[in-house]
Amino acid sequence: MEQRHLGRTGLRVSRIGLGTLTWGRDTGEEAAAEQLKTFWEAGGTLVDTADVYGGGESEYLLGRLVGGLVPRRDLVIATKAGSVPDPDRRFDGSRGHLLAALDDSLDRLGTDHVDLWQIHAFDPYTPLDETLQALDLAVSSGRARYAGVSNFSGWQLAKAATWQLAAPGARTRLASTQMEYSLLQRGVEREVLPAALDLGLGLLPSSPLGRGVLTAKYREGTPADSRGASASLAAFVEPYLDEAAGRIVDAVVTAAQGLAVTPLQVALAWVRDRPGVAAPIVGARTSAQLAAALSVEALSLPEEIRRALDDVSAPVHRYPDQDWSTL
Repeated sequence: MEQRHLGRTGLRVSRIGLGTLTWGRDTGEEAAAEQLKTFWEAGGTLVDTADVYGGGESEYLLGRLVGGLVPRRDLVIATKAGSVPDPDRRFDGSRGHLLAALDDSLDRLGTDHVDLWQIHAFDPYTPLDETLQALDLAVSSGRARYAGVSNFSGWQLAKAATWQLAAPGARTRLASTQMEYSLLQRGVEREVLPAALDLGLGLLPSSPLGRGVLTAKYREGTPADSRGASASLAAFVEPYLDEAAGRIVDAVVTAAQGLAVTPLQVALAWVRDRPGVAAPIVGARTSAQLAAALSVEALSLPEEIRRALDDVSAPVHRYPDQDWSTL
């Protein structure tokens, strides 16, 4: 699998990443092992997790598999910290919480460092410079090799990345931002992606298949074995089952038929090759599903199909985002 630099850093990652959101909750050890082996054998390196996935079980399960099944040196392990199971405060970006969470993650993962450590979300109650100092301390202590953020809005990302660039050598440059991005969700194109491109961060799209809807499996209803039918993820899928999404899925299906490939391959190739994208993060229910996603490696969409998909999924950008030269 092709490797890409993550932003303007020396870190190289596979251009498809493996997501582990359901590991330890809906995905057991045997299925996780099959996925990790399939991913590694295809040349995949980037494995993304978080301290709150499965209440910590995702990290624990990944830690059990690394070393015995796949060499640690062959993987780029990324995890996140900052989310808390507290209805009164969903995120905690304090230095104390973040560094303690990193130590706990390292224990669960069974490693002395993570390759990419990410702030899971912006905390409006903690000064941003304090949150970012935790990244500096993590890198300077060797517990993390690179640092990034997740779910930051455009202004939050620009402020954080600029702050880190203001003292070269003293602060850790942000390598990446992780955000949802797909043909069904192009909101990052308004401000987040332009900020990432300008400041040299690689984008790691989550839910690149539109929460599974872009595979076209929901066109005739909700399959009983799908995430849309599960108690834990049905509400996550439901917003992308509307009429507008259906029109985009129909276009993806038409493109797939014309290329003699699958809708999954078309949708994933589209987001993988967008400007600024380093590696879409794919979460699969089975190793067979993962293998189907990894088969996109050989596919590049023809320009006319890419433009058609751009048009049918184009978000509405009004003031202040429109091109003023056309007014």
